[in-house]
Amino acid sequence: MVGDATASPTVALDGGPIDAPLHELMARARAVRDAAFGTRVTFSPKVFIPLTMLCRDRCGYCTFAQPPARLTSAFLSPDEVLAIARRGARAGCHEALFTLGEAPEARYPAARAWLDEHGYASTVDYLAAMCRLVLDETGLLPHANAGALTAEELAALRSVAPSQGMMVESVAEDLACHRNCPDKVPARRLATLDAAGAAAIPFTTGLLVGIGETRRDRIATIAAIADAHARHGHVQEVIVQNFLPKAGTAMHTSAPCPRDDFLETIALARLLLPADVHLQAPPNLSDDFGDLLAAGIDDWGGVSPITADHVNPERPWPALDRLREVTEAAGHTLAPRLTVYPEVVAERDRFLDPGLHFAVMDRADAEGLGRDDPGAVFVQHLRPPSPEQVDDGIEILHLGPRSTAWYSGASVAPPQLVGRPAAAGGAVREVLDGVLLGQQPEEDELVTLFGARGREVAAVCELADELRRSVVGDTVTYVRNRNINYTNVCTFKCRFCGFSKGPLSLNLRGTPYLLTLDDIADRVREAVAVGATEVCLQGGIHPDFDGDYYIDVTRAVKEAAPQIHVHGFTALEVTEGVYRFGEH
Repeated sequence: MVGDATASPTVALDGGPIDAPLHELMARARAVRDAAFGTRVTFSPKVFIPLTMLCRDRCGYCTFAQPPARLTSAFLSPDEVLAIARRGARAGCHEALFTLGEAPEARYPAARAWLDEHGYASTVDYLAAMCRLVLDETGLLPHANAGALTAEELAALRSVAPSQGMMVESVAEDLACHRNCPDKVPARRLATLDAAGAAAIPFTTGLLVGIGETRRDRIATIAAIADAHARHGHVQEVIVQNFLPKAGTAMHTSAPCPRDDFLETIALARLLLPADVHLQAPPNLSDDFGDLLAAGIDDWGGVSPITADHVNPERPWPALDRLREVTEAAGHTLAPRLTVYPEVVAERDRFLDPGLHFAVMDRADAEGLGRDDPGAVFVQHLRPPSPEQVDDGIEILHLGPRSTAWYSGASVAPPQLVGRPAAAGGAVREVLDGVLLGQQPEEDELVTLFGARGREVAAVCELADELRRSVVGDTVTYVRNRNINYTNVCTFKCRFCGFSKGPLSLNLRGTPYLLTLDDIADRVREAVAVGATEVCLQGGIHPDFDGDYYIDVTRAVKEAAPQIHVHGFTALEVTEGVYRFGEH
């Protein structure tokens, strides 16, 4: 599960382990991080959609919020939202981060008028509609960062956004920067955090360090977040963000967050939060962001290839190559993730609205992280939505451009899968070292190798190549083969299959077919004529096949070409043949 609701954090405010020197706190934080997450460091490829920059709060450090006079419109239009999202889909993003001011209609008549004119009851109502639009039209996963919300508002967003977020910032009651900010009252923020937990919403929260709070305040904020997670198990990540002064704000003359305070807060968060909570610090707010890894983070947060950080527009995102370089220099491996972490993907029945399961799984890899190959993969609609492929089949409706990701037969060059310098640490290195010692990998160790990424893949391939060379030398063989699929009619209903068809299905990969034995023999002779030495026989499980059918097919092949090798039949075909012989 995402959190252990029976665990309760223990925080000593004075003395004890949290008062150790900074270098010791950081070392212990790294140890906790490495034990929980190994060498993996994640990030979320995203687009940043600033739905509205109007806000009823007046935070002393904020340049995101703007008055109506500085904006051409109170809200982005649906067309503007989609344009941003489509650019992100083409660039390979997984996340559509919706950031917006809090309840602007409560302060600005212009916001209320815009919502009324377009038929929306509130900003959150419009946000939910735009999340649904982006999800349906592009497949990007919305992350709703709408601030302090009621339980009803959180529930409305849960059906259209796999994850939501709101920074607690600080539980300090008397911060000057939060005067005239009704949504920044700590009790209101903590109530939202707790309501999100009660609704089983995967949640992002965090601290803003250096806005006038004390060390005790920071520890108390971490403790409050840990307590909420202990009750509900829903806090999937905590962000520790450093304050930087900005021109045009009330705090423009304030000093930036001291670096040691920032690093200490990261380390303390890692030590005081439950180990299963991911820890993030934004790389674009630090000139040297490598030491954030040394303090214990395991995630870089959202990084966009196409949109600015609209909350900190003066601080551009690091290029992905630079992010990878810094991560690997610290001995870690960089991996893209979704708006929800693998722990949530694994417990999707608990944490995700059923209507979002397909959208999340479509972008998840085998580990529950983000697929490396989204390209311009726009969402596809299936008609009917839950097809039974032995009935009337399905129709795939492509929305927008087709994928630019490589696939077999594509006109673009395939990606280079292995080519970076080989390096592996952590669990992958342990498995490889065991193989070098002659140990036989067990199932768990093989799963570890399948999870290799980046330079780890090169290390796995390097050892595999060495083992291959020691067994067979440098000779690589192949076979001239022809596949013969004798029918695409199948009685089974495997939902992942785009090949099998029911007898009435006419709209996917052509009409249903069943080759005769003469057809099969002709194809064998054609294969032999062009140099094939093998045929591969596979097909659907036709309802009319009896136990002799597979023997008859094999006999027809060998009569047509006695010398040809037969690579035949799936395990399911063999077991079905036995079953229909009555020999099960």
